[in-house]
Amino acid sequence: MQIEQVRYRVSGMHCASCVARVEGALRKVPGVEAVAVNLATEEAQLEVDSGRFDAAALTEAAGFGLQPADGAPPTDEGRLRGIDVAAAALIAAGVMAASMSGHPWIAGVGAAVSVAYLGRTFLVSAIAAARHFAADMDTLVTLGTWTALLWSWGLLLRGLDGPYWFDGAAMIVAFILLGRWLEARARHKTGAAVRALMDLAPDVARVERGDDVIDIAAADLVVDDICRVRPGERLPADGVVVEGASAVDESMLTGESLPVEKGPGDTVTGATVNGRGALRVRVSRVGEQTALARIIAAVRAAQGSRAPVQALVDRVSGVFVPVILLIALATLIGYGFDSEAVLRAVTVLIIACPCAMGLATPTAIVVAVGAAARRGMLFKDAGAIERSAALRTVAFDKTGTLTQGRPVVTALNPVPGVTEEQLLQDALTAEDLSEHPLAGAVRVAGGEEGLKPEDVVLFRALVGRGVRAKTKSKSMILAGSPRFLEDEDIDVAALAGVRGTVLAVARDGKLLGHLLVADSVRASARGAIEELHAQGVHTVMLTGDRSEAAEPVAQATGVRETDAELLPEDKLRLLKALGRPVAMVGDGINDAPALAAADVGFALGGGTDVAIETADVSLVRGDLALVPAAIRLGRRTMRVIRWNLVWAFGYNVLAVPAAAGLLPIPVTPSMAAAAMAMSSVLVVTNSLRLARA
Repeated sequence: MQIEQVRYRVSGMHCASCVARVEGALRKVPGVEAVAVNLATEEAQLEVDSGRFDAAALTEAAGFGLQPADGAPPTDEGRLRGIDVAAAALIAAGVMAASMSGHPWIAGVGAAVSVAYLGRTFLVSAIAAARHFAADMDTLVTLGTWTALLWSWGLLLRGLDGPYWFDGAAMIVAFILLGRWLEARARHKTGAAVRALMDLAPDVARVERGDDVIDIAAADLVVDDICRVRPGERLPADGVVVEGASAVDESMLTGESLPVEKGPGDTVTGATVNGRGALRVRVSRVGEQTALARIIAAVRAAQGSRAPVQALVDRVSGVFVPVILLIALATLIGYGFDSEAVLRAVTVLIIACPCAMGLATPTAIVVAVGAAARRGMLFKDAGAIERSAALRTVAFDKTGTLTQGRPVVTALNPVPGVTEEQLLQDALTAEDLSEHPLAGAVRVAGGEEGLKPEDVVLFRALVGRGVRAKTKSKSMILAGSPRFLEDEDIDVAALAGVRGTVLAVARDGKLLGHLLVADSVRASARGAIEELHAQGVHTVMLTGDRSEAAEPVAQATGVRETDAELLPEDKLRLLKALGRPVAMVGDGINDAPALAAADVGFALGGGTDVAIETADVSLVRGDLALVPAAIRLGRRTMRVIRWNLVWAFGYNVLAVPAAAGLLPIPVTPSMAAAAMAMSSVLVVTNSLRLARA
């Protein structure tokens, strides 16, 4: 079995019952292993067995249209809906005027036009649902409007004085069309993050072909093409700089506003903006393999996923419309099948709103995931957002997470009579040929001071101890641990009591002094830890490093608890002992087991390769401030979802009994239509507040 993921656009959905129908129909298609339908994005995400799946079988599902999401963009119905809304409003106003002035025949004709023509989409959808032995929001609207229209025409044709509800039927159509138009406009904003990312990709690339430079479609680039990128242009694909120097604005990818200097050998990302210099770039990744494409795919997948809190809505939506139909029937029977009974039943049908329930969770998730992506946080799925909101403990790896992962020389301590420059010069000469991380720190420090190593004629590295280097001038330089120098008969009494990572240096049998080397703490670490504490989150550092190396990092960052000298299995054991819910923050590679074991795994780094695959939340740039930001966003999202659900359920619990006459609240069909339409708009608008997160 070979599982693939495919996406389809679904047209015609309006409520949670629609979602349930589409999911039920798609699960019956051979080869479909899993289905998730999202009302907010109007998309279905499918996991299919490519050996048995037949895409042709998905042209129609339970009366809803399906189209591959990677095909042509859907047609923009906004203008047509706007025209329908305007026409429905004008007709409703005319029908009301005719009714009030005693012209029922004119009112009846206007109402018929509104219900039969402008409200035809309700009827078509209701018939499609009935063919599949189902009922949805359009079923309720169709029954309500046609009942009001036909009952009124029946009274008029029999010569009875009424009451007629032509104005109610026309206003129901107008209000519901207005509500859906406003809802569609609001829902369009929820997908702004993905559309903005897609718009970043340039359409044209300037590529070398022999001695010429030609313009081709960026989509036609292949690996190893050489592209020319002028100042101010967007890079057409991921690649490596082969010539030129510039500062590249990577804010679209990382959220970091400061440009990053790039030169030969440096990697660059497609859709980032070149700065002041011209670049020649060798393409390394194209199409769906580029960083931008992978980020878009990750955001779409997260937006289309379902939060665990949605399970309650799914259970309710399965019985909601049938229950409303039964309540309407009971209302009709209870009031004796007279005009008031019909009026009450119509009001019950119209005021019920499964749309708000269906939109309560997915719209909030879509907006939150988009807002997070703009800041450089990629949530794997909706469940990660929900779990982030509940976090009470965050555990950090040390090396490469709280620290930069690169040792640096923090102090030069020569013995009396030796200068700092001489000490660093001899350390550089000794360590220049070494591959040890400490040697890299010495080379960086020497380069910053403009120093160059002496010529070495003999070099030997002793693993775990130090190095010997014989210079062209016949001097022997030793660099390594104090114990190494002591074993070589060097007097290291001056190093007694020195703490930290010490690189001792001696020349021709005499101690020159020592360098202190440490892994520098990330600039954002202290502020991130303090913000987590302000959020009521406990912080822990779990590291395999020595205690003496871990303690300074803990003091510098403010982490409240430290466990050092841990093996990977020790980290897993301690994570479980910390209690739930707990998060792990690591680099996405070495910490993969711990990231997987935590309730939420945060991976720092590139965010486009290993991190996306291993962590629940990928932090695209190495900014630890994004950890408390993700928790804050998760908590805000869950508050919005809870508010949406309280409104959606509370509205129906109060509105339906009021419409049935069980509460002392006068409700007409027109009022019911307005209330129902606005309830969905309110839910979507409330969710859009997360875009400012």
